[in-house]
Amino acid sequence: MIDSVLTDAVEQFVAGRCTPARVREIEAQPGGEGARELWNEIENSGFGDALVAESHGGGGLGLSDAGTIAMACGRHAMPLPMALTMPVRAALAVEGDVPRGPMTIVSGPAVNAENPIVVTAAPYGLVADWVLLSTPRIDWLLSTRDAEREPSGGHGSLAADIRWPALPEDAVRLRRGEGAATPWRATAAAFVAMQMAGAMERLLEMTIAYANDRSQFGKPIGKLQAIQQQISVMAEQALAARAAALIGLAGEGARVDPLRAAIAKARAGEAAVAVAAVSHAVHGAIGVTEEFDLQLHTRRLLEWRGQYGGETYWNRILGAALIDGAAPPLEFVQNLAAIP
Repeated sequence: MIDSVLTDAVEQFVAGRCTPARVREIEAQPGGEGARELWNEIENSGFGDALVAESHGGGGLGLSDAGTIAMACGRHAMPLPMALTMPVRAALAVEGDVPRGPMTIVSGPAVNAENPIVVTAAPYGLVADWVLLSTPRIDWLLSTRDAEREPSGGHGSLAADIRWPALPEDAVRLRRGEGAATPWRATAAAFVAMQMAGAMERLLEMTIAYANDRSQFGKPIGKLQAIQQQISVMAEQALAARAAALIGLAGEGARVDPLRAAIAKARAGEAAVAVAAVSHAVHGAIGVTEEFDLQLHTRRLLEWRGQYGGETYWNRILGAALIDGAAPPLEFVQNLAAIP
């Protein structure tokens, strides 16, 4: 269960430091002082080490509690990979020293130490100091200090294509416990789903407030039955996404279950389409303007939808698991949806 004290503390911290003005500043200059100053504040807060075991100097939180931090990042359009850094640091702490700086997660082909390494559309690639590159057999932590980076997203996106001429000398190789690959795509997908849930929650709040403030023909548009129906659909989708995201980060320990992550990311992606569409429909033309904050959240929401696999990718994984498993469909769903 998510601790309300932790929720309040995280919300207060992120809301106070990740203002719309600051988000716009970092979007305009990803490599500027704004991003570095914000990350230093995150470092000093200790939230980046939330998943690191207490025995290694971290917060020792579980996945669901760490999800609170990811949700707050989504609510406030955090322009740094704060949520993705947490699971990477937890894994590195087991290995030994944990480098400082924001970290992102990508998947790629096998690495030849003497050949160039290229990843495309790396989430937060423009602001990440480190990239956890998960290949079929080995996981590498690569510094972006000497890498070439090119923006690869749309307006305001922090995604980048990253190229290393060869495997960096300071690259860190992560061990894989019991011969099984750490499900880094699933881990990233589960945390991004939680960010999406936070963004949808914020969009719902903004849309309700706007509908109650905006008057047409002498009364708030929120009094119109058509608008109320749209907002009710939006609320249903946002709450369903939150429930699915909680499933994605349920379970014991710090390891994300790939099938739970599949539920979270697939359902959040489905909800994102409706939530973004209704929020813009209710706001009208003002919602897409640079000066209005709505587009800060809807842009990220739709970008996150495609990161680490969309609905089709994760629904195929769920379908294959159902077909291959011995449990009947109802029991299959109940087992995955049960939150300890």
